[in-house]
Amino acid sequence: MSNPTTPTPAPGRPAPKAETAPKAETPPRESTRKPRRMWDSRSLALISVFAAFIAASALVPGIPVGGFGVPITLQTLAIMLTGLVLGGGRAAAAVGLYLVLAFAGLPIFSGGRAGLQVMAGGSAGYIVGFVLAAFLVGVAAEQIIRRLPAKRRGLWFFLAAAVVSVFASHLPGVLGMMVNLKLSWQAAFAADLVFYPGDLLKDAVAAVAAVAVHRAFPDVLVRRVK
Repeated sequence: MSNPTTPTPAPGRPAPKAETAPKAETPPRESTRKPRRMWDSRSLALISVFAAFIAASALVPGIPVGGFGVPITLQTLAIMLTGLVLGGGRAAAAVGLYLVLAFAGLPIFSGGRAGLQVMAGGSAGYIVGFVLAAFLVGVAAEQIIRRLPAKRRGLWFFLAAAVVSVFASHLPGVLGMMVNLKLSWQAAFAADLVFYPGDLLKDAVAAVAAVAVHRAFPDVLVRRVK
C-alpha cells in the first residue's frame, strides 16, 4: 500500500526530489595569525649594533680642513653603510639612537664632543642631515634590492649614496655653516667642496661593503625586502 502523503509520479515523469533541510552556515574562522611587529628582536639588535658602529667611527680622529671646525671623519661612511645594510626605517632608528646618546652627554661626536652645544658649531648642519641621509639611502637600497640582481647592485648602491650625500649631507652642511658661522652662500659652498672627494671615496667603500654584507647575510635585508 502506498503512502497517501507521497504523490505518485505520473508515468514518464521523473519523481520529485525530496526536500532537504538547508545547511547550517559555518561561522567564519577567526584568523589565528598574530599581527606582524614592525621590528623583531633581531632588528632591534641590529639597530643597537649599528648605532655603536656609528659612535665608533666618530671616535677615529678626524682630519681638520679649513678654519671652520668641520673635520673629515668616517661618520659619513658609517651612516651610508648603515642605510645600505639596514634599509630606511631601521637605519634612521640606529642614527637616531646614536644622536640621542650623544646629545645626552656621551662623548661620541667627532673629537670626543658631546651634548647639544655641538649644534652651535659649523658641523650642526651635517649632524642634522645624518638621520635623513641614512633613511633616504636605506629606502633607495630597498628599491635596488627589489628590482636588481645581486651582481648589479654595487654600482647603484654607490650612485644612491652619492646623490643622497649631496642633498641630505652637503646641503644641510652648507646651510648650517651659513646660520652658525654667518658665512655667505658662496663661502659656505666653497668650504663644503673640500669634502666631496673624500665622501665619494667613502660612498664607494660603503657600496662594496654593503654588497658583501648582503651576500653573506641575506636575512639582514634581502629576504626581508623580498
